[in-house]
Amino acid sequence: MNDVPELVTLHVWRTAPAALPRALARMALDPRRLRATAGVRFGKLLGTGTGTGFGPGDADPTRWAALTVWDSPAAASGFDDTPVGRAWARIARAAVRVDLRPLSSRGEWSRRRPFGEPSGGHVDGPVLALTRARLRARRAVTFWRAVPPVAAALRGAPGLLARFGVGEAPLGWQGTVSVWRAPADLVAFAYRHPEHRAAITRTPTEGWYAEELFARFEIRDVVGDRTVLGWVTDDEDTRGGWA
Repeated sequence: MNDVPELVTLHVWRTAPAALPRALARMALDPRRLRATAGVRFGKLLGTGTGTGFGPGDADPTRWAALTVWDSPAAASGFDDTPVGRAWARIARAAVRVDLRPLSSRGEWSRRRPFGEPSGGHVDGPVLALTRARLRARRAVTFWRAVPPVAAALRGAPGLLARFGVGEAPLGWQGTVSVWRAPADLVAFAYRHPEHRAAITRTPTEGWYAEELFARFEIRDVVGDRTVLGWVTDDEDTRGGWA
């Protein structure tokens, strides 16, 4: 798929600890149902991490996500009435939807390029960065050893609004979501922070990934309870909506 989708959505649900068995059942049943939903080009159900370490012990069993690439905004508008949307709404105690427009994308996910080949564009407001990788088993230990310095540096990065880990499975399939106040903040961390630059430099030589994808999006809207994302803010209303 080389054409750039007009809309990508990230739905995130916060569930109660007691709802874990039902959430795990949804994770087993809903990936295929999501992909079969009318208007969906590409869809993934994801577990999440707390964002403190991005390692195997970072899992957050009370937060779950769906990343979906849509044929059109009209198709996306009906998500809440789909079997997947209704099922997660029944067990969620809070939820948020982030509407995204792809700005750049490099690499593959499940042997596909789900966000096409975006050509960027000028953006003044918040952006979301998504990384996703399938680790090579023999290189996983060295990868996990390299993560803590980057995770520690990310926590204090200027302009960071939210961060958490994502994955299709507890081990081996992992990624990160980070939200930044402006593109310049993301660029400053990605290419100028020494810990992150060191990790980028090591990636080709270490051969950590069997498959990888890095994408950047303009945030078009945030609907719902953005505290579900772990949103850290000092001047925006965190109760929902996009100011």
